[in-house]
Amino acid sequence: MRRNIIFKNPLQMTKIGILKEGKIPIDRRVAIIPSQAKFIKENFSAVDLACQHSDIRCFSDEDYANEGIELVTQVDDCDVIFGVKEVPLGQLIPNKTYFFFSHTIKKQEYNRELLNEVLDKNIRLIDYETLTDINGQRIIAFGRYAGIVGAYNGIWSFGKRYNLFNIRRAHECFDLEDMKTEYSKVKLPNIKIVITGGGRVAKGAMEVLLGLNIRKVTPERFVNEDFQEPVFTQLNSRDYNKHKDGKNFERTEFFEQPEHFESDFYQYAKCADLLVACAYWHPSAPVLFTREEATHRDFKINIVADVTCDIEGSIPSTIRPATIDEPVFDYDPTTGKELPPFSDEGNITVMSVDNLPCELPRNASEDFGKELVNNVLPCLLGEDPDKIIERATIAQSGKLTAYYTYLQDYADGKE
Repeated sequence: MRRNIIFKNPLQMTKIGILKEGKIPIDRRVAIIPSQAKFIKENFSAVDLACQHSDIRCFSDEDYANEGIELVTQVDDCDVIFGVKEVPLGQLIPNKTYFFFSHTIKKQEYNRELLNEVLDKNIRLIDYETLTDINGQRIIAFGRYAGIVGAYNGIWSFGKRYNLFNIRRAHECFDLEDMKTEYSKVKLPNIKIVITGGGRVAKGAMEVLLGLNIRKVTPERFVNEDFQEPVFTQLNSRDYNKHKDGKNFERTEFFEQPEHFESDFYQYAKCADLLVACAYWHPSAPVLFTREEATHRDFKINIVADVTCDIEGSIPSTIRPATIDEPVFDYDPTTGKELPPFSDEGNITVMSVDNLPCELPRNASEDFGKELVNNVLPCLLGEDPDKIIERATIAQSGKLTAYYTYLQDYADGKE
């Protein structure tokens, strides 16, 4: 962790508040865990810190108190407030700097009111999702744990669907190490598993499959060979998208002009049993497969663990988000309708929990907080030559910043 921060104004103290999550359903994660809060107090000399009382957080009030952190009922006297999920409108405090996942940058209709409340209350809003380095890569995220839990839930679903084994759900385990004790109970036949994506989420999913001693093979071998053991392959964009004009795949063109491409995923759908979908998808990009393709006799995938959870996006069977308590449902591709989980062999079983890191909140919070302390706080409190904070600031002084003026019509209800 970083030390010796050069502060912008060392004479002025900054008070940081750790927020109690207010969104329903509850989220037990936290942006800064107790040991990290202690580290901040000891190593950021111009910072004071307080933690709001919470009876839902994965770390207790006592855990913070034991590290010498002040516990408060309200965070009104804090300058910078760190939460995780969207803050309920009535709980937003005017004239503060807030960090949380606002889910507004894609013009999500359900959070238009939130953005307007931020503007009306003169709040400086910095969204974790927009914190990137100079190359545009995110510097803080929960993606690894979305992948870990998503892949684990996919394996759990397979065991349930075919009555092969019973393992505890991730949220029933104390932490990741406790969850790993379930691995020895997993007995898989010679199935094939496909993971899409190459980022943090996909890497998290691969952690689980490798932890289960499932062998990784190349996409070519995955399609063309049979194996006497369970195997998986990881697909990047070039593996399952092809240019409509037969040209070579160029990554830059794919991300800038995805409409020039079409899906080539069906070759994997004909031999895979389980799909763990971890790849980012843009609405202009090809869908992974179509509902019609899912009705073909040679379409083999019968379980989809959709970690990305894009509703009616690249995967037609993801028709709604699931919940931690009820993580799966069946999808009938012939009708496009939802059916009870594990109800018919012709259905696709879909795991589409949209808040997967919440199932391992202690680990997810610890990793997230480490990135926050290392990559974000020094830029917020000290020098920020790469303008990381500036580029991530959605709103300030009652207005959208220059980087986010494209949200104005959305905020005004014009689109």
